[in-house]
Amino acid sequence: MPYELQELAAISGMPGLYRLVRAARHGVLVESLDEKATRTLAPARNKVSLLSEISIYTQDPDQTVPLTEVFERIYQKHGAASPVTAKSSEGELTDFLAGVIPDYDRDRVYLSDIKKLANWYGIVSKHRPYQAAETAASEASATEAPASEAAAETPAAEAAPAASKAKRKGAKASEEPAANEPLSTGGVIGETDAAPTAEGNPEATAPAKKSRKKAE
Repeated sequence: MPYELQELAAISGMPGLYRLVRAARHGVLVESLDEKATRTLAPARNKVSLLSEISIYTQDPDQTVPLTEVFERIYQKHGAASPVTAKSSEGELTDFLAGVIPDYDRDRVYLSDIKKLANWYGIVSKHRPYQAAETAASEASATEAPASEAAAETPAAEAAPAASKAKRKGAKASEEPAANEPLSTGGVIGETDAAPTAEGNPEATAPAKKSRKKAE
């Protein structure tokens, strides 16, 4: 796929998205996916969610759409500039997702999930320009090894089993998840920072009070 997400991740307690660089003694060395490209150590206690292991629920309980494919659909329909942001209205956000995944599960994909999707797409499309399929494939082979090594020694390794378990779960969620809960998929988003400050970042919102209201 043109958007290569294999080495990109969301990390609990750390705003934004990150590129996994390599495993370290007490965690993972990561690089922020922004203009500064700051390198820092993500502690081993932080949960790492690889974007390549996240997918969106559909109305078929046995079918999900990988985030890589979702990003591809968004690009084909809207280009690199997302038509919505985390601050868009509920109607705009739900229409946006329905436009790329018509059969997405309205009971398990919440408004907070769509906000994260819009935010992540904006970050990735800005700092990882869309590439032709053949170019993406060649670059993926060059970066696969370091990303895999970093993931193997962090909680990201737990994301795959969590994904399988989440996808097998047939019962519908009865409450909308707080901002620190999974993206209605197999990916584990993990806990948010106690005092996040990054504006509009899906990982930096204060834990929301659970309610039974879901996105229409």
